[in-house]
Amino acid sequence: MTSKGFTINERGQPNRFAIEPKVYVDKTPRIGFTKYAEKLNGRLAMIAFVSLIAVEVITGHGLIGWLTSL
Repeated sequence: MTSKGFTINERGQPNRFAIEPKVYVDKTPRIGFTKYAEKLNGRLAMIAFVSLIAVEVITGHGLIGWLTSL
């Protein structure tokens, strides 16, 4: 029972503390072949691809040439 910013506990006493929010539990699976995993893999692949292009532009060599010149 809520009334004017405070709640009444099971004994009928007013609770003057903040009203507690409802607990939300996200039950979306985060492992396996999920939409979340596919988005994450796609984004990481895009970052890797752009990084490889940047390495090639900066060094003047491709990935294999850059690794063999170390």
